[in-house]
Amino acid sequence: MLRYSTAGESHGKTLLALVDGFPAGVEIETDAIDADLKLRQGGYGRGGRQRIETDKVEVLTGIWKGLSLGSPIALQVVNKDYKLERLEDLPRPRPGHGDLTGAIKYLGPVRGILERASARETAVRVAAGGLAKLLLKQFGITAFGYVAELGGVQITPQAGDLEKLRKLRSDSIVYSLNPDQDAEIKQLIDATGKSGDTLGGIVEVRVDGVPFGLGTHSQWDRKLDGRLAQAVMAVQAIKGVEIGLGFEAARRPGSQVHDPIHFDPEHRDQPHLGFVRPTNNAGGLEAGMTNGQPVIIRAAKKPISTLAKPLDSINLDTKEKQGASYERSDVCAVSAAAIIVENVVAFEIATALVEKFGGDSLQEMKARHELFMQMARER
Repeated sequence: MLRYSTAGESHGKTLLALVDGFPAGVEIETDAIDADLKLRQGGYGRGGRQRIETDKVEVLTGIWKGLSLGSPIALQVVNKDYKLERLEDLPRPRPGHGDLTGAIKYLGPVRGILERASARETAVRVAAGGLAKLLLKQFGITAFGYVAELGGVQITPQAGDLEKLRKLRSDSIVYSLNPDQDAEIKQLIDATGKSGDTLGGIVEVRVDGVPFGLGTHSQWDRKLDGRLAQAVMAVQAIKGVEIGLGFEAARRPGSQVHDPIHFDPEHRDQPHLGFVRPTNNAGGLEAGMTNGQPVIIRAAKKPISTLAKPLDSINLDTKEKQGASYERSDVCAVSAAAIIVENVVAFEIATALVEKFGGDSLQEMKARHELFMQMARER
């Protein structure tokens, strides 16, 4: 089973991810992971912390001569802004954070909660997802995330192949697929920051090249759509997840929701095996399994909870009403969320791939994948 866990605090010495069950024989290219880490730090509306950190991954274990060994892989992203032992506690919990709830649950300081609950932890989740994408690449599977809506402004995506879409995202200051709307978005972020407020938005991830049959219908906790939803909802500040049409499917009759099935024998060599759909309202998943179509998943990110113009709170010592404490923060981190969600989705797809085709070695996985595709075409 491919899985990972993380450790570290926002202003601690380092952040760690321990990846277990990663197949042997995969070339580990850290430049690609570092590129994702750099994207995670970017996007218009970020705060001062991103000018301090220059995130790069270090692979501490599990490789030999550039190839994975099949043993646990430890990934490290060092914090340059290490100052945890010098920081004081926050006396006034911030609405929207886990400050109050966590301090009461653990009968301890707010500092102990905010340091671990911080979205800084997602740096090593991106690193783990970047590692998973190295495996997916071997099977022609790509994950790509972008901003679909920001601060209530819907962004109309431009069309194109994956190469063009990546260029569009690269050209956009907020990682959208329509740089022509950047000026409007920039003005909104600037105005929001001046007022002491923050902005949220919606990000979308598309996974192409996914074969039939990842995940299963047979047990509730093994359905891939449920596992994807959990992984995405576990990202800090994500408050909603949709797959395919999502909530819109509840508003339409079935004839406008379900994707007709056609067959094109000239494309039997594709991941969809020639079973083509004029629409993809299901988002590539039916009954908890991939159906050969691109996986489409969206996530709603709430505005950052730390406000320069704070909401009401109370002083934990005196219980008197006061404004919430302030820690250095962003005005908008929706762009970063697009990269984070892209990578956590990639990890879940890779996990399902390992479960389907075995995870001891890349060589064995490829052989099983090829055999399955051959058998499926002959069905």
